[in-house]
Amino acid sequence: MDTTVITDLLRVPGATIYYEVRGSGPMLVISQSGEGDAGRSADLAGRLTGDYTVVTYDRRGLSRSRLETPGQEVTLAEHAEDVHHLLAALTDEPALMLGCSLGAVIGMHLAARHPHQISTLVAHEPVAPRLLPAAERARHQQELAEIQHIYRRDGLGVALKVIAEVLGINPADPDVERDLTPQPMTAQRIANFGFFIEHDFTAVIADTPPMAALKDTTTRIIPAVGRITPRDVFDYRCAQELADLLGTQIAEFPGGHNGNTTHPRAYASRLREILQTPTS
Repeated sequence: MDTTVITDLLRVPGATIYYEVRGSGPMLVISQSGEGDAGRSADLAGRLTGDYTVVTYDRRGLSRSRLETPGQEVTLAEHAEDVHHLLAALTDEPALMLGCSLGAVIGMHLAARHPHQISTLVAHEPVAPRLLPAAERARHQQELAEIQHIYRRDGLGVALKVIAEVLGINPADPDVERDLTPQPMTAQRIANFGFFIEHDFTAVIADTPPMAALKDTTTRIIPAVGRITPRDVFDYRCAQELADLLGTQIAEFPGGHNGNTTHPRAYASRLREILQTPTS
């Protein structure tokens, strides 16, 4: 297997995006969750490169993807346009996409705005409050705003515990795969968490998914959930509502909300199975 990783930078409106390309075959772009940059997907990407040309990237504001105006606010539509520009620079063919959490909502905007660029989107537990009924939506928007307040008042450690509760993440999951690439809490990762909570949370709270365009898009959208994600938490409910909107079924993946990083071997196998299943 070719383990070569090509890295580069791409200028886009308002930012410079860092990205990595590895493997061969149909192009698969991974839009990561949370504070994750291109490196956060390494274990999963490494298990897909025999079948796909895997593209990972740092979202604007994270790690090596610099904003022209530091600290400026971002929107999920801007995040989607970044992926649009990245794919336009890399291929003329429709690509596959895995979007996890925030990345799933980015994929939804891309499928609505540029459906010719994405043939299939696997949308794993999208964090999109406005997919939900009004009362439920308001409660979860308030939860996200409260996490921002907790982060500012009590710091990252306390905020991460609340994020795990809201998203149904079990930090002590006994089935986490072994020999994963270490992800220490470096200064860069702490900075990424800060940007994620301060700016991307605000973008999620304000975002309205393009419902009508999603129903009409030519992109095949597969809502997905983790096998151990509690059925009553925010992110599972969003996937459920997306499936209802599209009139489709939910696909189940190994692990929970972060199964792509905690169970990369099993997750890659399941993703490959889904992407290689012909549309009916």
